[in-house]
Amino acid sequence: MAQGENELFARLDRLEVTTQTYHHPPVRTVEEARRLRSRMPGLHCKNLFLKDSTDRLWLVVAEEDRKVDLKRLEKAIGAGRLSFGKPDLLQETLGIEPGAVTPFAVINDTARRVQIVFDRTLLGNRPVHCHPLRNDRTTQISPADLVRFVADCGHQPMVVDFDALADKGPAP
Repeated sequence: MAQGENELFARLDRLEVTTQTYHHPPVRTVEEARRLRSRMPGLHCKNLFLKDSTDRLWLVVAEEDRKVDLKRLEKAIGAGRLSFGKPDLLQETLGIEPGAVTPFAVINDTARRVQIVFDRTLLGNRPVHCHPLRNDRTTQISPADLVRFVADCGHQPMVVDFDALADKGPAP
């Protein structure tokens, strides 16, 4: 059974991670979430749940305005052809619904089927904002604490310099 918001915050407390959570109307897209930004300073995440042609699963966590070229990303992470994962697979592996995709969902990936990939931009000094397993809240966390949480859940994140991917010329 998937762990929920209470278990997430209990784990963050156990790790002595400081967070701040904002309540807001449900949002399912980056565009909808942008309307709420004035009271939430820092970087905001765009999360892509992907499956490759060899059935490996990926959770790509990028800065919300980042354009993600899947062909270049495939090469950078050593993936087969990438496509978006289906909602039932998202629920099965990460225990969440579309619209609530978040790096916090690795708390539910006890089989470690999903490889998390962070955009290097997110790992600077500014706070990062992610949904806490539901899309009517946004939680602020330091990048270092987010990486520590992911590691505590048994995942070793890959870090990709998306700026370098954008500078490589035409896609292969």
